[in-house]
Amino acid sequence: MAVQKAPREGFSEALIRLGHQHEDLVVLDADCAKSNMTNFFKDQFPNRFFNVGISECDLVGTAAGLAIGGKIPFANAYANFLTGRAYDQMRISVCYSNNNVKIVGHNAGTSAAQEGATHLPLEDISLMRSLPRMTVIVPADSLEMEKAVEAAYYHEGPVYLRVGKLPVPIVTKKEDRFQIGKAIKYRDGNDVTLISTGIMLDETFKAAEALANKGIQADVLHIHTIKPIDVEAIATSAAKTKRVVTIEEHSIIGGLGSAVAEVLSEHCPVPLKRIGTQDRFGVSGKMHELLDFFELRAANITATAEKLVDSALIK
Repeated sequence: MAVQKAPREGFSEALIRLGHQHEDLVVLDADCAKSNMTNFFKDQFPNRFFNVGISECDLVGTAAGLAIGGKIPFANAYANFLTGRAYDQMRISVCYSNNNVKIVGHNAGTSAAQEGATHLPLEDISLMRSLPRMTVIVPADSLEMEKAVEAAYYHEGPVYLRVGKLPVPIVTKKEDRFQIGKAIKYRDGNDVTLISTGIMLDETFKAAEALANKGIQADVLHIHTIKPIDVEAIATSAAKTKRVVTIEEHSIIGGLGSAVAEVLSEHCPVPLKRIGTQDRFGVSGKMHELLDFFELRAANITATAEKLVDSALIK
């Protein structure tokens, strides 16, 4: 059984490590430092930490100002409030102005379940993906999160980094190369392509195994960078398998599923099924309950892929 660790822990550890290496790295938080684990950075670098209070718009505006002054700011807040309330500041002060700000959305996806339905950000990727110049990164686990934080620091330009709160299995490996804009291929198959992002990689691995037991071999692609998306990897796999399933812990509208649909429509039109939350808001509960409720499990992925393969064989 895979070791479990919260992505926010990997985020905090990488931030502190980079803080020791680079004096231009500064951290801002919207009064959620304990939950976001930025309080550990504050403990070690008190003069490079700024709590702007519960004011996401000020958080982003201040971060933009620090970037203009030559700093590399990581601006942290809950993803639902950050992407919703501070969208205008991100659009103008960060992206339009092309300032080197790293926007960090915490309590992402179902990891905010126990804080209530209104706290579930199931539209944040869609909002951030629509912004010109914004790079959007959604790591699978705490190990990949550490690599993503480092990549975000060295990337010149706006970045949105999605961070989960609760422990999830560590399914990536230290030797996996993390490169912004490049997918990671974890499995070869000719029958169907499974494309996942974020914490859904674990369920996708399980689904691929279940499909193999049924004689269906899946190509498995992990898309940690939603934007810029790896067009070549997606089109190449789709051309081979002729059918694609996307899996995300986010609305199917505007997220990974939409991004892949855009790629396929222009480069390799094949049947596509999108697994994610539908056109609806979240509900309250526990994380594992919500993954069941939204049908974001290996069994759902397996059934969807199997039907897609069967329908193609019938034709």
